[in-house]
Amino acid sequence: MVFVDLMIAILCGVAAGIITGLTPGIHVNLVSALLVGFSGYLLGITSGLTLAVFIVAMGITHTFLDSIPSIFLGAPDSDMVLAVLPGHRLLLEGKGYEAVKLTVIGSLISLLATIWMIPFMLPVVPKLYLFIQPFVGYLLVFVVVFMIWKEKKMNKVFWAVFVFFVSGILGILVLGMPNLEQPLFPLLSGLFGVSALITSLIQDTKIPKQSITETIKVKFGAKVKAIIAAVFSGSLTGLLPGVGAAQAAVIATELVGEIGVYAFMIMIGGINTVNFTFSLVTFFTLSKARNGAVVAIMEIVKGISFEQLIVLIFAALIAGGIAAYLALFFAKVFSKFIVKVNYKLVSICVIGFIFMISVYFSGFLGVLILVTSTAVGIIPALTGVKRSNAMGCLLLPVIIYFLF
Repeated sequence: MVFVDLMIAILCGVAAGIITGLTPGIHVNLVSALLVGFSGYLLGITSGLTLAVFIVAMGITHTFLDSIPSIFLGAPDSDMVLAVLPGHRLLLEGKGYEAVKLTVIGSLISLLATIWMIPFMLPVVPKLYLFIQPFVGYLLVFVVVFMIWKEKKMNKVFWAVFVFFVSGILGILVLGMPNLEQPLFPLLSGLFGVSALITSLIQDTKIPKQSITETIKVKFGAKVKAIIAAVFSGSLTGLLPGVGAAQAAVIATELVGEIGVYAFMIMIGGINTVNFTFSLVTFFTLSKARNGAVVAIMEIVKGISFEQLIVLIFAALIAGGIAAYLALFFAKVFSKFIVKVNYKLVSICVIGFIFMISVYFSGFLGVLILVTSTAVGIIPALTGVKRSNAMGCLLLPVIIYFLF
């Protein structure tokens, strides 16, 4: 009976993950918070472990599917912001399906690699946490300096610094606002989503016919680098406070150097999944939560035994296997849909949807943040610098947190 309950929880979690993964603005953290609100009633009819399994299955499924709206609609999840531009580039080459497939490959291989590592990491994590924590701020400063210096030309370095600090100050202001629901949604949607959509509208972008083929080949060495970088940086985010999947993507990008767009998509897909999976290890070993979903699990079950950790890991593995097939299925659906509609109209509808979600969660402030962040997000396109410099919105607050 317990096995049946857990399998039902996994399937329900996968179904919820489809909704959160494919719908911009509906995040796993939001559903997890709602679940905590109803936990008093739910614990009367099922166990805390069953609810935890549901959250894990939902979270893992989300990490497999959230690349789809990022690539096809330019509406990024907070953990997939850096996938927007290379993913959109592949979309414009008729390879939107294959862009999603690359993130799915990254997610699945990284999930398996992380689960394989967990037995070796359990005794090491507490000591590693104490050793790494004092150096995180300096590591991020090094990453930022290296990221900006890679622009090479002094004119571009100036604009990269400008974009980094303007977005960083914006991030500090937004994240410091009290009682603001979902502050990251209007902030990141403006910097990386709406700004890219507006640029596409100005350039009158046409979406070519999408090919559901296997034309993309990734060199074995680049693939290995991408997975190692994903597991390393994703584990770092699961270990340390204030460092999320978006920051990990910047760290990993600078560590591995030029690995090509295809391997980059594999890495981005992997980081998101590793971040979520490794946070279960942090919860077990340190009794600390590194994302909203694990905070919800902590609220419901307080702590987990080794046997319960094994159950949650198996739930993640089963959900990941199902989600890989689902992501490819929905990518095919989106590939057929995106060429049958007016892309300009789709872009306007997505911008309108993001606007409405911002109003719903954050009211007038959300709209103000969205407009301001969109204006900042357009600067890289006008000056020719990398849009990743706008990750200052998350990196600068974290650097200040660790160093000051």
